[in-house]
Amino acid sequence: MIEVVVSQRHNEAEGICSFELTAVDGSPLPQHEPGAHIDVHLPNGLIRQYSLCPGSANERRYLIGVLLEPDSRGGSVAVHALRVGDRLLISEPRNHFPLEAGAQRSILLAGGIGITPLLSMAEQLAARNQDFTLHYGARSASRLAFLDRLDHKTLAGRVCLHLDDGPDEQKLMLNQALGPVNQGTHIYVCGPGGFMDWVLGEARLAGWSEEQLHREYFAAPVRAQDTQDEAFEIQIGDGGVIYKVPAGSTVIDVLNEHGIEVPVSCEQGVCGTCLTRVIQGQPDHRDSFLTDQERAANDCFTPCCSRSRSPLLVLDL
Repeated sequence: MIEVVVSQRHNEAEGICSFELTAVDGSPLPQHEPGAHIDVHLPNGLIRQYSLCPGSANERRYLIGVLLEPDSRGGSVAVHALRVGDRLLISEPRNHFPLEAGAQRSILLAGGIGITPLLSMAEQLAARNQDFTLHYGARSASRLAFLDRLDHKTLAGRVCLHLDDGPDEQKLMLNQALGPVNQGTHIYVCGPGGFMDWVLGEARLAGWSEEQLHREYFAAPVRAQDTQDEAFEIQIGDGGVIYKVPAGSTVIDVLNEHGIEVPVSCEQGVCGTCLTRVIQGQPDHRDSFLTDQERAANDCFTPCCSRSRSPLLVLDL
């Protein structure tokens, strides 16, 4: 864990603030690539993940942008209550949303606060003189964040803005933005769940492969309560102890009850922190982290939210 202090705070757009974090002892922070995020341990006890959006090679600071969500579970409200001088604990960066090194072209699609990881991707691609386009959509101009960076000359001609309340001709036409399917092109999307599901769904229908589609959810998509949830059992390794997971409990709950610790962070199946190998059985995947191919392999799952389709799951713990 790293102890940091809020060294700067800025209003970036309606409902969006950026927070600059520096190490309390003034030391350089661990390096990271675009797409990385950190766990932020908040004063109210919650742990939330936020994408890093540095904007420069300054190794002594991290920058996060956070949208205030009054209807959220309390994370964004706690972040927006932070003031310059407040101290926090954060994790080292993790990156489950990296740029594809061999891509010939990159198409970046950001919805709302989803601009945070994609902006740093765009800046790195521009610095490397690689082919890309960034599409950024928001409800209105007042909700566009980091406009000073978007207007920078290095991104000139590569950024397309799309406003929900703007004229029809500037709205996002996804088929035009994606263009024809090309094996050398990779698509990156981040933003509200509905926006991401639309982009990914249309891309799949158009023939884009899963290997070309990259996404990062900020929160798990809304899922209707499954009234058919049933109890199942988990086994700790081959021949290990077997525990029952009741219908109203998660695997993480049961493991904790028996003193078995698995790292967990978001508790929504978004971040991948708790990803656990499955030796035997068929998981009921309810995460937003694994790809369809990874789910089909049935060799790992997220015990914070996923369950089991088979009576028994044998876990590599």
